[in-house]
Amino acid sequence: MSTKLVIVESPNKVRSIAGYLGPEFDVEASVGHIRDLPQPSELPATMKKGPYGKFAVDVEDAFTPYYVVNPDKKKTVAQLKKALKEADELYLATDDDREGEAIAWHLQQVLKPKVPVRRMVFTEITREAVTRALDNTRELDIHLVDAQETRRILDRLVGYEVSPVLWRKVRAGLSAGRVQSVATRLVVERERERMAFRSASYWGVEATFSTVLSPVDVTARQEDSFTARLVTLDGRRVATGRDFNDDGQLRPAALKASAVHLHQVGATAVAEAIGRGEPRVVGVEDKPYKRRPAAPFTTSTLQQEASRKLRMNPRETMRVAQGLYENGFITYMRTDSTVLSGQAVAAARSQVAELYGAEYVPERPRVYASKSKGAQEAHEAIRPAGDHFRTPAQVSGKLSGAQFRLYELIWKRTVASQMADAVGSTATVTVEVPLTPVAGESRDSGPTFSTAGLTASGTVITFRGFLAAYEEGRDAERYQDDAGAAAKDSKDVRLPAMISGQELAALDAEASGHETTPPPRYTEASLVKALEEREIGRPSTYAATMSTISDRGYVDHRGQALVPTWLAFAVTRLLEENFAELVDYDFTASMERDLDRIAAGEEDRVAWLRRFYNGQGGAGAEQAAQDASGELEAAAAALRAQGLKGLVDNLGEIDARAVNSIEIGEGITLRVGRYGPYLEDAEGKRANVPADLAPDELTVDKARELFTRAADDGRELGVDPVSGHVIIAKDGRYGPYVTEVLPEPEETAEAEATKTAKTAKSAKAKKTAKAAKPKPRTASLLRSMDLSTVTLEQALDLLSLPRVVGQDPESGEDITAQNGRYGPYLKKGTDSRSLETEEQIFTVTLEQALEIFAQPKRRRGQAAARGPLRELGQDPATEKPVVIKDGRFGPYITDGQTNVTVPRSEDPATISAERAFELLADKRAKGPAKKRTTKKTTAKKATTKKATTKKAAAKKTTAKTTSSKAAASKED
Repeated sequence: MSTKLVIVESPNKVRSIAGYLGPEFDVEASVGHIRDLPQPSELPATMKKGPYGKFAVDVEDAFTPYYVVNPDKKKTVAQLKKALKEADELYLATDDDREGEAIAWHLQQVLKPKVPVRRMVFTEITREAVTRALDNTRELDIHLVDAQETRRILDRLVGYEVSPVLWRKVRAGLSAGRVQSVATRLVVERERERMAFRSASYWGVEATFSTVLSPVDVTARQEDSFTARLVTLDGRRVATGRDFNDDGQLRPAALKASAVHLHQVGATAVAEAIGRGEPRVVGVEDKPYKRRPAAPFTTSTLQQEASRKLRMNPRETMRVAQGLYENGFITYMRTDSTVLSGQAVAAARSQVAELYGAEYVPERPRVYASKSKGAQEAHEAIRPAGDHFRTPAQVSGKLSGAQFRLYELIWKRTVASQMADAVGSTATVTVEVPLTPVAGESRDSGPTFSTAGLTASGTVITFRGFLAAYEEGRDAERYQDDAGAAAKDSKDVRLPAMISGQELAALDAEASGHETTPPPRYTEASLVKALEEREIGRPSTYAATMSTISDRGYVDHRGQALVPTWLAFAVTRLLEENFAELVDYDFTASMERDLDRIAAGEEDRVAWLRRFYNGQGGAGAEQAAQDASGELEAAAAALRAQGLKGLVDNLGEIDARAVNSIEIGEGITLRVGRYGPYLEDAEGKRANVPADLAPDELTVDKARELFTRAADDGRELGVDPVSGHVIIAKDGRYGPYVTEVLPEPEETAEAEATKTAKTAKSAKAKKTAKAAKPKPRTASLLRSMDLSTVTLEQALDLLSLPRVVGQDPESGEDITAQNGRYGPYLKKGTDSRSLETEEQIFTVTLEQALEIFAQPKRRRGQAAARGPLRELGQDPATEKPVVIKDGRFGPYITDGQTNVTVPRSEDPATISAERAFELLADKRAKGPAKKRTTKKTTAKKATTKKATTKKAAAKKTTAKTTSSKAAASKED
């Protein structure tokens, strides 16, 4: 019987695909890439001094890479070779993108098949998709392989040329990268804007009016009331937050328009005058409201929306999406296309009609054009797999947790993208109020303006359309207090019917002060969006980039916000001043477009790498550098002229101290040191900078405070009467703490005699000896304590922690109270509970501790459990009390042991107790949900192990010429 070998990337796909293809197909997994560029230190000794010695790439011979089979893949390669011997056809079914195409090419080079080879691609793992792919195989696309290889070599050249400069001038172990360095620069630039920001104060007025003039009917007055915002005074616009520059001054456009900058006194006077005035409607405008649904998900928009709505970072989003794809729930998750196939459009429209009604289906299918110039239209957007979508309810038994939530998000977005517009009407009313002083007072004692203009807007949705299924999230906006922002949040705000000239009653008017806010920090979602808008990076790179800048210590997370570290400031400054073109946004985007051109066969790989590394040279390139306007443009032109190699060779001397210094003001400088950032003044005094202090929070006043605290660093508090050790208070990078000073061990004659021998110890032995040295007790100060006032008694209390509260009478385990990184808590074995205050560490009793442990454990920041929505009485079958609760996925009925969701057709407020008992009985009769198990495949297939699935793209071309690369590759 003939056998056909199919090789996929991930072993998670093997079982499903084998089931779809049948017994004549043997499905195996490569487990991602099987070979790659080695580290230069891993090269054979004979090659380390040759042309491959620096990069594992011969830059003199057509940038030929030297590949080796990864050590952990040698067993996999041996298994694939064995399987290939028994096959008469080879199908390379790696992912449909550049990375997948490269894996397929490497497999062909290493396995050296003597049987027909076919390239098989699919973007979803369903029977229909796999069958279609089997009937529509193609040849390997050499241009996609070239683009992937060029990207790999480019990253190797940049990393290996630039990173050593960072090691020498900033800190060892740092890295520079084509995309990660640009992403870091974006975050640093935003923080610089926040550091330079100066707040401006301004005041506004809001008034409540009613169309009911009579004060008798209070209820009617309130029902027909609305709130309006002051927008003009004597026809001049009232300044809002967006009218101010980041230096706290009015913008030139606002000054030119004679905008009124209201302060507290003026705003209060205007509010009082409006309250006693006679308001009148001067304009009513009705406009139709229409809103279209968002396009289906691409990789970046999925990462952004999952971050906003599910609080999942890009790495987690891609990990979960990978599992959904490999198990046949969604299409391929690495794509920059918003296109849906004909089958997908039909499935979405059919489901809309079925679930929401025919009126929610637009007359024509919606077609979305990709915004990215390099979008691969051969791919689809991310959507539910199959020619008929499974609803979240239909997959709820197979998916749980993050997988279910992400699938639900993808399903909603896809279905909503083929739904009708949301429509309604937006009404805007303009009110004028004559401003008059209080009777008997002079005109000068009241407001200096004669007329106030106010507006109010309200939008009423008459047909929800796609909003019935899904509404796209939004990132935080800067000008939340402005009228424009308020208008966006005015949906379903109905204004009373009014006509021009109508008199109104002023119910209330209030002046309120505001402060302008700095530009918001990037979140991972908004940073991905910024990179995509600048066309920097590709769908498959964003998650890795977010992880890299975090893992390298370039950003910290404060909630969802990305806060750059001082290390990031130093690295970015070095790159801007010496490798400006490598962190220039336009230049980096142009490299992405060049890689797209290589993938399309419009650019030669070798010629492009030669220009990038060696430069263009010639008088034309030099002239372009001279004609360039701006430092970054000139730097980019210089790189084109001399190339990366020439740039590094002619780098010149870099002042490491200057690169690692940031001026704070008044002679105070922050320096990035080997062990973290610290402050230094003109006299040479130093102070530590707390790790949790964001750069924009380090003002001159804060710096002085840190210097004052540093003066108390090392203050002796006294002697511990028990140990006899001196207790001191110190200021560390992670906050103030107390510690004991251990005496130096006395050096005996024998120790003196062996000192010479100790100096010959290996590095490992030295570490062991250092670890064996006794460590002093240390304890962080409580938040209520201060470094300058902490006493010896308080320090001894802290050093005595953890405090044994008592023993659990049931288990006999000790219950301890202690202070941790996230606050005070109790611990019993492996179980822990948070305490409400730090003082409880020293006061909590055993009875109180046992009561705390008896409560259900909550996640940090989680609110206390909510009470039931309804109590239905005792279940006659179990004699347990039955209640309806509001759960994460909606209301459900429970007796404390069995849970059942309230059906959508039933109202939790009116469902009868008998119906609830019936639903619980049905659920109990079905028994517990069966756990999913993964059956082992045959012994032959069980050899596949880990999965590292890659990206998505494909084009048609001729077979690859392999002479140069095959000569420079190692297969065993």
